[in-house]
Amino acid sequence: MYALLTFAAKFKLIALDRKIRVGAVSYLNTKPLLYGIENAPVFEEIELLKDYPARIADMLFKDEIDIGLVPVTIIPLLKEYYINTRFCIGCDGPVASVCLFSNVPVQEISTVLLDYQSRTSVSLVELLFKHYWYRNPEFKHAKTDFIQEIKGKTAAVVIGDRALQLRNISPYIYDLGEIWKLMTGLPFVFAAWISNKVLDPGWVNRFDAANEMGIKNIPIVVNQNKENLIDLNEYYTRYLSYSLDDYKKEGLELFLNMLNHPGGQIPA
Repeated sequence: MYALLTFAAKFKLIALDRKIRVGAVSYLNTKPLLYGIENAPVFEEIELLKDYPARIADMLFKDEIDIGLVPVTIIPLLKEYYINTRFCIGCDGPVASVCLFSNVPVQEISTVLLDYQSRTSVSLVELLFKHYWYRNPEFKHAKTDFIQEIKGKTAAVVIGDRALQLRNISPYIYDLGEIWKLMTGLPFVFAAWISNKVLDPGWVNRFDAANEMGIKNIPIVVNQNKENLIDLNEYYTRYLSYSLDDYKKEGLELFLNMLNHPGGQIPA
């Protein structure tokens, strides 16, 4: 079982005589959260670094950041972790920007390329093949130019803005958020604000409020980001779900338990 809540009062706080180093993903899906952070007073207290999810996870491992919007698959690998704020990158059904793309039906896929920018999604697709599709293709870690290798019976997991682009051209699209919901009946959490040390509760509260402000100003975010990949208002309100509520925590705990017991069945 994994403790999915942070109770900082139970731990000795680490005093930092510098700005809090915050790592965030640079995809469209984080724009609402970043809008709030960059326009709130707490922004003066942080050093913000942006990169793709797997890189942000590495930065947290190496203590190059204090807190990051990181893939949840790193939770069991961290010596010490704390989930902060009431917000995450999640979905309760289709997510649109995390998909398995293929030129053939899933039953004919022989090889799956795993997006180098991802950690959570590549673990998720392996679970889905085992427990939902009941197939065992060859999984390969992909290089930077892997999208052009989607052909024949070779499929690929692609995340982020590149996935939104492929939705317009790929013959077969399997939305991993949607398949997870079909398999478990639960929502899914791709990333959360995780720290590798206990942070000052006052700062966490201010940071949480900044996230909330961003979610409340989605119309402004949409107007500031003119994209033709997807209707952004629909993307932010229908596909993505930012609240880290009890329902999502249940889905997250199931996912982590399945990772911890890969040979078992889906817990009842």
